[in-house]
Amino acid sequence: MKIIFFGTPSFAANNLRYLIDSQYEIVGVVTPPDSKKGRGKDLKNCAVKEVALEKNIPVLQPERLRSSEFVSALKVLQAELFVVVAFRMLPEIVWEIPSKGTINLHTSLLPKYRGAAPINRVLINGEKETGISTFFIDNNIDSGPIIQQSRVKITNKTTAGQLHEILVDKSNDLLVSTINSIKDNSVEQRQQSDKVIIDAPKLTKELLKINWNKSAVDIHNLVRGLSPFIDENTMLKDVAICPSAWFFLEEKYVNKKRIKLHLTEVVKSESINPLTIKTDNKTYLHIITNKDAISILNLQVEGKKPMTIQKFLQGRKINKDHKIA
Repeated sequence: MKIIFFGTPSFAANNLRYLIDSQYEIVGVVTPPDSKKGRGKDLKNCAVKEVALEKNIPVLQPERLRSSEFVSALKVLQAELFVVVAFRMLPEIVWEIPSKGTINLHTSLLPKYRGAAPINRVLINGEKETGISTFFIDNNIDSGPIIQQSRVKITNKTTAGQLHEILVDKSNDLLVSTINSIKDNSVEQRQQSDKVIIDAPKLTKELLKINWNKSAVDIHNLVRGLSPFIDENTMLKDVAICPSAWFFLEEKYVNKKRIKLHLTEVVKSESINPLTIKTDNKTYLHIITNKDAISILNLQVEGKKPMTIQKFLQGRKINKDHKIA
């Protein structure tokens, strides 16, 4: 069965490589046009294109998905199935081409968390479970008939970086199982319920700035939902997925630079002075909220590398009960 693969980031590149290594016949790959990145603004291939070039698979990079040239190029490849992972919404003129349909792999338990940022939103909202879904594409966003799903438990310490890697590992087997069921005509599908829909819209700049008037739990969930840390020493490289929550600390401590928080935990606090800092200037730094406190474990000063709170406090003396702006 001939397949055309649509995708962009590292998550999708992992799936593409797995399918190729599993001997599926990938006859073409579709990615966005190359983007300019870095100070020199050089054109850079996305992760999916890198895999396709490595494996000598034809790459299509349309400016317009509805263009007649692109649609014709797809038809020439005579694929029976389109597989989509982390790509733009496809118009019907594209997804209706293959005889066995077009499937999408989505990183949530649909119909919950439809949209661009499901990994982040499930953590920000404090969910205890998420997963992966495969479904047939239709005219709406992430709303088509579900084929298969795989569930994943979430703890109150799970970060976006960790969840990304867990779902990458889970996604390969689910994608293969889905494709095989389509190939041998045993596929089963069910319509999505319209009673439990939750949206996962694109992350905004406003969301990233920490509101210290919220509870410690809400702030901790925001931090881990945007954190690229996979473990204490490893970070996810895809900044778009994990842009990090941030705030400003007073100028005399860091020259009024943006502070990104990567790892935190919630600690009990009896303080009646919210929005103040408690620290011994050696081993810990707590920020009091209107309910409990945030203990900062790992942060990143603008222009610097991530560091532990102990390293950050070296050479700094933060005043007792310093007020957060």
